[in-house]
Amino acid sequence: MSTLADSSRSDLPAIAWIGLGIMGSPMSENLIKAGYRVTGHTLEQEKLERLTAAGGTAAASIAEAVAGADVVITMVPASPQVEAVAYGPGGILENARRGALLIDMSSITPGTSVELAKAAAGKGIRVLDAPVSGGEAGAVEAVLSIMVGGEQDVFDEALPILEALGRTIVLCGPHGSGQTVKAANQLIVAVNIQACAEAVVFLEKSGVDLRAALDVLNGGLAGSTVLSRKKDNFLDRDFRPGFRIDLHHKDMGIVTDAARSVGAALPVGAVVAQLVSSLRAQGDGGLDHSALLRAVERLSGSPAA
Repeated sequence: MSTLADSSRSDLPAIAWIGLGIMGSPMSENLIKAGYRVTGHTLEQEKLERLTAAGGTAAASIAEAVAGADVVITMVPASPQVEAVAYGPGGILENARRGALLIDMSSITPGTSVELAKAAAGKGIRVLDAPVSGGEAGAVEAVLSIMVGGEQDVFDEALPILEALGRTIVLCGPHGSGQTVKAANQLIVAVNIQACAEAVVFLEKSGVDLRAALDVLNGGLAGSTVLSRKKDNFLDRDFRPGFRIDLHHKDMGIVTDAARSVGAALPVGAVVAQLVSSLRAQGDGGLDHSALLRAVERLSGSPAA
């Protein structure tokens, strides 16, 4: 049953949203708040109920969701899921109208984005790859950084929609460029979290007031968005997933493979990729990526909290 928000505007593009997970749910809700008519599809019934409670419309299938959409946005975990929702008889490309715009905001391989754009062009569907950074908090607050790959005119058309989701929105180049920049982002974030985790263990073993230490560090050159966002995770040992280790493991695979293909050395990144992998192998894949602290604690002879 459709329950459109009273504030929806018929002059705005109708949006189909595929994938209502940790990021997708609050992002779709921000579009509803901005006046867009949003029809969503995902596999979890409770996520569909959340969408309708926010003023959106639930669809029983991808085909139903995209049938009347001007813009289709996907936010799913990885390349296989993007391919699963895009291709095939029940997929986006076979059911979206010619002239529709597909914005894939998942974090996938650059090559997958390039191939999707080629396949979509044959159906008269325009594509942008537009992965994001900022985690669950950034999605909720609509302050995401959005790195986009595609054509300038298509980017210009999509910009008002993206501005309802993020604060820093940049066209980085042709198809796949957004995913390449996102891979670099994930490299920086993982290395930064690892450095923070090592500092936390060092400070605690030295008997320093950890909260005071992190406050002063974050006010200087060592400060970062990562430390600001994850400081309480470290202090409280709160590893409820905002961005899961499993997903960062996937992303580290993307960046190491892409770097190898262009001949870029990632010596520190390769080590952190292995630490992420080992944490996942120890059963912590479902935890937030700040749980890299647990790996450092184990290496340092302390029981992980």
